[in-house]
Amino acid sequence: MSGRIVILNGTPRAGKSSIAAAMQQHLPGRWINLGVDAQNKTLPPDLLPGIGLRPGGERPDLEPNVTPLYLALYGAIAAHARQGFDVVADLGHHDDYSHPLGILPQCARLLAGLPVLFVGVHCPIEVIMARRNADPQSGLYVGGDSVPAPVLRWQDAVHVPGIYDVSVDSGAMSPDDCVAVIAEALQAPKRPSAFEVLAGM
Repeated sequence: MSGRIVILNGTPRAGKSSIAAAMQQHLPGRWINLGVDAQNKTLPPDLLPGIGLRPGGERPDLEPNVTPLYLALYGAIAAHARQGFDVVADLGHHDDYSHPLGILPQCARLLAGLPVLFVGVHCPIEVIMARRNADPQSGLYVGGDSVPAPVLRWQDAVHVPGIYDVSVDSGAMSPDDCVAVIAEALQAPKRPSAFEVLAGM
């Protein structure tokens, strides 16, 4: 029997990593986190930021690597699930590159036949900015008194096309509250699932 897969999709600083950690701590199962941060820790400097490349076509020189890295990650997700492990992946899917790459439907097709819950992690821009300013992590997260253009691009791009099995508001909900919503959705999966719809696009 395959493990369950939960894909958390949202902007940087939306709280995805905190939700994934809460899932590992409180949700029954053996949850392995295979998200963007986990993959980036394995990459050489010339491939960074890997699948964390920001919207806006800022690094077209890196874009040829993005689709293969996503497909490799989703292949690993599928392999772990087929071995019976539950997998949570915290990601920031978007298709706002110098030209569209159509990554999400390709990834969805790689998980065909596996139980996937696609979770939209929404967070108001003012909460995102407060988190960025409070913990810029040595400049990794752009902050300031106004909303920088790269942050706005994330807010606009990451939830397109917006097809999810369930959504949470991490600005109003604690990680544990989000996990409770995810746990309920895992008990009563939608058909067709979001990934089944996306795979057909």
